Amino acid sequence: MKKYLLLTLSTFLLTLSYAQKDPILMYVDGKPVYKSEFLQIYLKNNPNPKYDKASLDEYLELFTKFKLKVAEAERLGYDTIPKLNNELEGYRKQLSTPYMIDSAKNDQLVREAYNRTLKERRASHILVKVDPNATPSDTLSAWNRIMGLKKRIDGGEDFATVARTKSGSDDPSARENGGDLGYFAAFQMVYPFEDAAYITPVGKVSNPVRTKFGYHIIKVVDERDARGSIQTSHLMVAVKKDAPKEEMEAAERKINDIYTELQQGAKWEDMVNKYSDDPTSMSKGGMLPVFGTGASTRMVPEFEDAAFKISKDGDISKPIQTDYGFHIIKRIEKFDVKSFDELKKELQNKVNRDERSKKNQNSFIAKLKKEYKYKNTASAGLKFFKNDLDSTYFEGKYTGSRLKTNTTLFTLNGKNYTQKDYLDYLTANYRMSKKSDISLFVDKSYLEFENAKILEYEESQLTKKYPAYKALMQEYHDGILLYEVMTDEVWNKALKDTSGLRTYFNLNREKYMFGQRYDALVYETYKPEIAEEVYKMIQNDTINSRHVIEKVNKESELNLTVRTNKFEMENTPFLKDQNLKPGINEPYLYDGKYYVVKVTEKLEPMPKELTETKGAVTSDYQNELEKQWLFEIAERHTVKIDKDVLYSLGK
Repeated sequence: MKKYLLLTLSTFLLTLSYAQKDPILMYVDGKPVYKSEFLQIYLKNNPNPKYDKASLDEYLELFTKFKLKVAEAERLGYDTIPKLNNELEGYRKQLSTPYMIDSAKNDQLVREAYNRTLKERRASHILVKVDPNATPSDTLSAWNRIMGLKKRIDGGEDFATVARTKSGSDDPSARENGGDLGYFAAFQMVYPFEDAAYITPVGKVSNPVRTKFGYHIIKVVDERDARGSIQTSHLMVAVKKDAPKEEMEAAERKINDIYTELQQGAKWEDMVNKYSDDPTSMSKGGMLPVFGTGASTRMVPEFEDAAFKISKDGDISKPIQTDYGFHIIKRIEKFDVKSFDELKKELQNKVNRDERSKKNQNSFIAKLKKEYKYKNTASAGLKFFKNDLDSTYFEGKYTGSRLKTNTTLFTLNGKNYTQKDYLDYLTANYRMSKKSDISLFVDKSYLEFENAKILEYEESQLTKKYPAYKALMQEYHDGILLYEVMTDEVWNKALKDTSGLRTYFNLNREKYMFGQRYDALVYETYKPEIAEEVYKMIQNDTINSRHVIEKVNKESELNLTVRTNKFEMENTPFLKDQNLKPGINEPYLYDGKYYVVKVTEKLEPMPKELTETKGAVTSDYQNELEKQWLFEIAERHTVKIDKDVLYSLGK
């Protein structure tokens, strides 16, 4: 029969353990558990840790039970369940993120983003559309066109006039606004556009910049201190900007009439509900998303300007006009730009999701290539794909069946990545591809393949390189298995085993007792005069609690609260130690409130029925099942503990 083997390891194992940087604390079925894992969990659950023998022994007992449960889960095959492995893989991706970046570059990008939230830039642009997968000839044509437009502007033509011309900007809004985009800050434009706008001096025009939309030239018009962000609601009377004069004037009269009523005290929510033509905000009192510095939502400039001019929360603007109609804006709350330390985590998350993360990834991959002695030999091997790949690939039918070689394309840390590896990548990712020039497509997709494999390799090395990451992954692995095995072996068993639950209850009825109780009607108020009024009213047997409530709360529902129950004295502070008698008791003060209590009966201690204490019984039954289960698995698994390593924690 196997038992816990709480003993010191042999001299040989002790010597080996202490020779390591991370000594082995215990073996569970021969599998080592290191001191660092125990210490990490101990510190997480003990904010003010103690390292005396009693405290360490106590926590070791809990830790050992935890490890036994995980070992049993592995014995039962929970670590092979696809659903649990997928869940763990999701956590692996999340936990690996901080280790899969160039920290110095990341810090630089976060700081850059913060600096750009402090200053808003106003810019105009001219766009020449070009598809991200355009052929070289189409790309060149777009480049020549954008350079021709820039040459006209450099030659003295007005930027807005060039943007509006038929051969000018492909942004349809340019016909109206001359390319003016208003003010923006970090994260409100795609990153290459934002970067060019902040690098270009005020008053100057940028060189062409490529985004997913095409080529842009950008004129930086102005820079101002960031205004912060703002939460508003609005009431809108919709009217098209090109509506007939009579219709426009009628809409303006209507918004002015609404404004007058608001000035005279009409309730904002009522007016929005009655008159606003914005269906998306009408049911929410006109509430709009937060906009301004750092927010993803932007409003048209005249709306933003009017909102930021409102002097304090709760005030409303005079009616303003936009292309959508007339608006009255109510300021809900204004937020100044937070400090770097306050925004750092939020900015970090945005940088990781934003296009600028590619900068970080490229820098990180360059460092990995150097660390792992990367060698590229792809040129010859890629010729096959440039010659063999055809339109069948974009239909998901390409198999690369004519590939007879397996040339190495690149080497990383001594590991070769070959033509067949690239073929597997191509066939697995064809749905993400669009028809394009084959040679360009192969070059682009090969670079994506190479980057993916380098990052994949680095992720496989994280547990070796970073003990903290390894410990976290172990903790998540064990936590997922523990939850599932406890659900099946303990928690759900107790819920489903109704006969076992009743048997347990009948054997332990003395644990589930009511204390002394009052079967009572309780009147509660903050006002002594109301307590006296109630006390006098209920002397009349014909008056019930409904009559009392109707009279006393006629002016305000806050005057009086009434409740009836069988109250346990020990668990009801306002009844405890009051020595109440059956019948109507005089008003008394407790903790700032006045009570009038009508006691129907004083009940002596008595056993509870299962239905009256099922939650507590179920919890106790689960604990009993867990004890029994732990005894069984302790018989099945062997634990060896090195107490010297345990007690070294405090040193």
